[in-house]
Amino acid sequence: MPFLKVALTGGIACGKSIVGQYLKKKGCYWHQADVVAHRLMAPGKKAWKAIVDHFGLEILNDDGTINRRRLGDIVFSNPKEREFLNHLIHPLVLKKKEETLRRLEKTGKSGIFISEAALTIEAGFASFFDKIIVVYCPEEIQVERLMARNNLSREEALKRIKAQLPLEEKLKYADYIIDASGTIEQTIAQTEKVYQSLLQDLEAKKLALSTF
Repeated sequence: MPFLKVALTGGIACGKSIVGQYLKKKGCYWHQADVVAHRLMAPGKKAWKAIVDHFGLEILNDDGTINRRRLGDIVFSNPKEREFLNHLIHPLVLKKKEETLRRLEKTGKSGIFISEAALTIEAGFASFFDKIIVVYCPEEIQVERLMARNNLSREEALKRIKAQLPLEEKLKYADYIIDASGTIEQTIAQTEKVYQSLLQDLEAKKLALSTF
């Protein structure tokens, strides 16, 4: 049975996880690229070795794990280093995504697969999905949220935001748009409407496949 493949993307600190958590509660399968990337970069993993070989031992914490703050400072200050890391991690995350989807489809069940990843469009993976949800908010709200969430300075927060495709460009890819600049309740209300539309999209995909 088919799964509707849905990309949940948008700018950093725009509120994607709130949307993802709600969709998970509604019964969707929620796949978080960040969580997968963390696992791929665990000590001893192939990506961990490649990162340490490239950036040096100073990138590590005392326990051998990668210091993400230190790594972030490097890659968000140097486009070439960011490109190296993205080219290393993105294909590995996509492979895990595909493996998860195959495993789900083998169960014989059908449903909605939500892939939360900030860089879906930048990585060139938009065509992999049936539908794309873009979560957005004004840049100033992004900055404030990112500073609070990651304990960053304003300059550091802006570096991370500017490293991504501008939100207005991401919105061009959107099948569904969620404005997360208001309250959590307002964001959830919009998410519920999108969820109802996704259910219809899933039924349409099933019908289309059954005609072959």
